[in-house]
Amino acid sequence: MREALSENPETAGVARDDVLSALLSTIRLSGSLQFCFMPTGDWQTDAAPSLAGLSAKASGTIPFHILVAGSCWLKTEGEETGLETGDVLVFPFGTGHQLGAGRDGMLVLPTRDLPQKPWREIPVLRYGEAMKGVRLLCGYLQWDGLNFAPLRQALPKLIHLRTRAANDGDWLRATIRQMVDEIDRPRAGGVSMLPRLTEIIFIEILRHQIMMAEPRSVGWLAALADPSLSRCLSLIHDDPMRNWSLEDLATAACLSRSALADRFQAMLSTSPIRYIRDWRLYLASVALATSSRPIAAIADDAGYATPPATWRATARLPSTATSRWAFETSIPTMKVLGACMGCSSLQRGLKAQPTVRAKTWRRRCSLRREFKTQG
Repeated sequence: MREALSENPETAGVARDDVLSALLSTIRLSGSLQFCFMPTGDWQTDAAPSLAGLSAKASGTIPFHILVAGSCWLKTEGEETGLETGDVLVFPFGTGHQLGAGRDGMLVLPTRDLPQKPWREIPVLRYGEAMKGVRLLCGYLQWDGLNFAPLRQALPKLIHLRTRAANDGDWLRATIRQMVDEIDRPRAGGVSMLPRLTEIIFIEILRHQIMMAEPRSVGWLAALADPSLSRCLSLIHDDPMRNWSLEDLATAACLSRSALADRFQAMLSTSPIRYIRDWRLYLASVALATSSRPIAAIADDAGYATPPATWRATARLPSTATSRWAFETSIPTMKVLGACMGCSSLQRGLKAQPTVRAKTWRRRCSLRREFKTQG
């Protein structure tokens, strides 16, 4: 009976959907459609964007292109792919790439030709005098989902979706048409509407990528396809703050504790308990960036109730999250503390053994009291 339950494909499918729903519900996006690019004739461009020019935050910046009309080619890492109307390209890790039509065409650099912000409407950049050409919508997204390692490892360097061939491409094409209409016939609120449409398209592409990805022997997608692990992951994502034990998860997965631990290690290169920790830390980073809850409450939810544990945990979070933590706790900066302790390399010292970090924490708390007394 236990074996039959663990191999039930319908149960595995429901569990996989639960995990995806939990993940997608935590995604924080900020989309920006930068410009409409309309070259004609033979042309080429190095489309690896200067992210510093496109966005103030290069970390987590994802470039994308939507081919609205015409055809062209894409080159990435030495491989060339033909593109047709309706194709959507997303580069989760900002991989360098080139776009073009024909051979030995003019070099165009649209990011250098953009007008100064702020824009009242989306810029349309035209190149060449030929009647027919291509039309590309280009831009970027800011996404914090890459901070969750299992998801980051599951994504490819390039997501290429052909909406003409996709079963669910009808509404994607309709959304793209609405974006084009907002550009061609600007209306009140259009500049605000376009980023929201971009975010919706990205979430659907991400869901499509995860659901339709080829089965793998290892990795997060393989774990979602495994009946036992998908059930286990569903429980974790459904109630991440529960005090899960290895025995609880093994019972739910219909496996022994050693078998579950071995399967987790083989597919995800981690243990069940460490996976729970990483997911809690990701949720904590989202909470730090989006809520006004006290730091202590967020740290407690993540399973870090003591100051040394909280400090070690925040060291793993994005800099934006740790900045808020440091500000709210009113602890002197590393530079100030280093000077007080006669240590010019305090940052390197904190990367030493955990006991050293704990001692440093106690010293920092002592210094904090001294600063308050002096104040």
